Amino acid sequence: MYRVESTDLNWRLLAKRQWPLALSLTAIALLETNAITTGPGWWQVPGVVVICVIAVLAPCRPFDAALALTFAIACTAVYMRLLGVAITPHLFWSGSNISMTGAAMATIAILVREASRARAVVGTVLVLAAMAAAEVLGWPIVAPVAYDEWSPDAFNYSIAAAVLLIMAVGTGLYFRARDNERSSQLAASVAAAQNAERMALARELHDVVAHYVTAIVVHAQAGQLSREAAEQVLPTIESSGYEALTAMRRLVGTLRDGESAGPAASSSLVDDVRALAEESGLPVRLSFDLQDAVPQELARSVLRLVQESLTNTQKHAAAVSSVDVSLSSRDGSLFLTVSDDGIASGVPVGGSGGYGLVGMRERVELLGGTFSAGRREPTGWTVRAELPLA
Repeated sequence: MYRVESTDLNWRLLAKRQWPLALSLTAIALLETNAITTGPGWWQVPGVVVICVIAVLAPCRPFDAALALTFAIACTAVYMRLLGVAITPHLFWSGSNISMTGAAMATIAILVREASRARAVVGTVLVLAAMAAAEVLGWPIVAPVAYDEWSPDAFNYSIAAAVLLIMAVGTGLYFRARDNERSSQLAASVAAAQNAERMALARELHDVVAHYVTAIVVHAQAGQLSREAAEQVLPTIESSGYEALTAMRRLVGTLRDGESAGPAASSSLVDDVRALAEESGLPVRLSFDLQDAVPQELARSVLRLVQESLTNTQKHAAAVSSVDVSLSSRDGSLFLTVSDDGIASGVPVGGSGGYGLVGMRERVELLGGTFSAGRREPTGWTVRAELPLA
């Protein structure tokens, strides 16, 4: 039993999900056909075939299938009554066999699973009414003499019918609950993936674009001091502006095509870190002791950490005389330390959203590493990260 979402019949999916029911009903119907001993009894075969086919196709349009099944059961019972032939072998008192009952149970289960509550109730009542009508129409044929008498087995038949109904409804409710649970899990997974993507883009936007914009603001402030200073910093401002535009284009490409938001690291992590240090305009001292090869994706994240650390120094620190960047590896781990000796400035350049440290911590934890940041004595700030190389 399976809900086919498209309004068009997806035959391959329907066959994949419904073949156990189709096989079971076919086997039962063949056994019942072999039990027919009189010629007119073969008239039940077309009705039984139609009823079983409707049950197999029920997931396509459950409520319509319930209506069609009701009509097919009633028509079969009526023309068999007019022919004066009993449905063979009848499962209950007189009017339906095992295949018809199985088809009705399957349709009710699918209806309860797929349809709205109101439609499920209406469709179930109609199918039960058709089954009851078949019993009433078949009774005079099976027991013409004792038509007005209540069979001693009637109570047992009623209990059996109630049990089958409960099984059908219970099966539908169980699968309905499972479907709802899967839908909730899927919605939660989609929401988590969307949130993770938003956070990744937010980190890239903060780490990449904000870095260049901060450099533009810092150099613009320096250029306001004198004409000579302005002439010196204008090329740097222009370069930072181009870099910011390039980074924004990468982010737009990520949103459109799902490509990597940040520039890929080159083959040399050392050269990339040196380039960042030169672009920052800060008095950076570099120390490298890389004994192991650094994977490309890890190198890209390290560059982001260095970039954000230098940006934070530009934004939050004054009177910086040195920034020490240390990068080393040993025992399967990569160690990064960025320290400055600046004094905390009053208002950071461009304000502060407080997302820099949050983004760095998230980036490190996603890679399975550890992150720490805090003040150093007597002045300054230190950022440390340990990342697994594997």
